Amino acid sequence: AVAEDAAPWAAAFIRQVGNKIAAILPAPGSLAARKQRLADLIDRVVDVQGTARFCLGRYWRQASPQQQHDYEALFHAVLMRTVLSRISNEQGKDTGVQVQVERPEQRQDGVHVPTVIQRSGTPPFNVIWVVDTDAADPRILDVIAAGTSLRITIRADYAAFLQQHGEDIDALLQALRAQACDDCGAASGGVGQ
Repeated sequence: AVAEDAAPWAAAFIRQVGNKIAAILPAPGSLAARKQRLADLIDRVVDVQGTARFCLGRYWRQASPQQQHDYEALFHAVLMRTVLSRISNEQGKDTGVQVQVERPEQRQDGVHVPTVIQRSGTPPFNVIWVVDTDAADPRILDVIAAGTSLRITIRADYAAFLQQHGEDIDALLQALRAQACDDCGAASGGVGQ
């Protein structure tokens, strides 16, 4: 049975991460400096390597050690590019965001921490953060928004891409390189495009 206040540390962890992000976004200094601070935070609070392996699914075992290494590096680069681009989108916008952290629930895949995000002028948005069970060094494993798991969506996209490309892991790596490229623009032809 799951206790009603299962893993209160997970709620505190998500609250702390949210406070740190909220402090970085409007901080003085250059956009590049804020992006670097956010990238450092993401590396500390997200299980990027574990998530990358999960997203590749059964293809992880089919990849050579070099392909695995390249894939993890590219997954990290694409993740950072996606998250950090959000900072540019937030420039000059009202940063009045309120986050209500609700009671965490222990599940098989980790601790689910529901939150309600409210930004002025928009309806509330529910997001569930899936945190691993290591209270000493918690990491975010997944984000579930509108009932959809980000890592399961990515895994399905990668599997579909690989099936369409003869299960060629090098083709996936090339698509991820294009997504990670700062100068590629919309013509990148990445996964899911």
